[in-house]
Amino acid sequence: PVPSAAVPPPPEEEKKKDKPWYESLRLRGYTQIRYNRLPSFRVNDSLINEQGDRFLGKDTGFGIRRARLVIFGDVHPHVSIYLQPDFASVIGDQYNVAVMRDWYADIFVDAKKEFRFRVGQSKVPFGFENLQSSQNRLSLDRNDAINSALKDERDLGVFFYWAPAHIRDRFKFLVDSGLKGSGDYGVVGLGVYNGQTANRAERNNSPHGVARVSYPFLFGSQYVEAGAGAYYGRFNLSAAPRDDAPYALARGGNLVDARAIVSLTIYPQPLGFQAEYNVGRGPSLGTGPDESLLIDSRNLQGGYAQLMYKLDGVVGVSLIPYLRGTLYKGGKKFETNAPRYDVRELELGAEWQIWKALELTAAYVIANRTSSRYPYEQEQGHVTRLQLQFNY
Repeated sequence: PVPSAAVPPPPEEEKKKDKPWYESLRLRGYTQIRYNRLPSFRVNDSLINEQGDRFLGKDTGFGIRRARLVIFGDVHPHVSIYLQPDFASVIGDQYNVAVMRDWYADIFVDAKKEFRFRVGQSKVPFGFENLQSSQNRLSLDRNDAINSALKDERDLGVFFYWAPAHIRDRFKFLVDSGLKGSGDYGVVGLGVYNGQTANRAERNNSPHGVARVSYPFLFGSQYVEAGAGAYYGRFNLSAAPRDDAPYALARGGNLVDARAIVSLTIYPQPLGFQAEYNVGRGPSLGTGPDESLLIDSRNLQGGYAQLMYKLDGVVGVSLIPYLRGTLYKGGKKFETNAPRYDVRELELGAEWQIWKALELTAAYVIANRTSSRYPYEQEQGHVTRLQLQFNY
């Protein structure tokens, strides 16, 4: 027998090394290709919506509405990151420019990840549709009434979110299941942010504050989500006087910007309903002869209501026809001279998810809206639109 002293000891187990942070990151995204020149009953090339879709109006063809790549993942048990550039943004007359949309970290306070701080540029928790990803939303553009609160829905700031673990799972299910959820922005959301909207420098020493509550629950066998919120701050803008229109700013242009909102979503199982309404004050041109050239903080109100019906397994993954009506009377603070809008719009459409990776949406829009271009005239017209979206 071999002496025990001569038998080599068993090899020591290698110590497990922590996975490098970059191996925890994942990549996903989506692209939307649009065409808005299909025949309609009432063509008006002066009907434009620069906030929503730059491809409306004359001399337009195919366009890339969005081209997103998202890098996300946990870089620490208490820290996750989310980075999203868009490669189809517009600056002046230059299209398909890369612009930062989201660039933030979620810092989790507890092990169950029910309490977290979000630091960086991200969506401001105001409303439901503003938070809903354009990858999931039915209508081709966000409504004017709520989206006029925040250009690109985002700003730079610090936000606090809280939701119980089982509700966080519910938020995730309402997106992953195709029910058109808005994502996880907490049952309670609070925050402070610059207030000049995304990718713009702060122009005063007065940050905006925002608060939101939203709760998804089962009503029988159907999911329902109800929410409310508000924000307050001061918005700083500049006037662009013309020879025949000497626009001027009240109070030096540092104007009250405040809104309150209520939201209700009945998820499509199969019939669904979604509605939001907000009221407040914000920078706007006046309407009367003595106010039409003065930009001041003025009353605003408006919202939308949408019906939808989800058909699963009908020549593909799902088919969701929808009908949405929008009303808005108020200014758009981030546009030159903050023109006062009067928007009445009806959109009838259907989203066909052929495969998980491919969706086709067709929509017919009947619009009566104020133009964002001087002299800010009211325009009426119809538009037939088509969008192909591929997810990856």
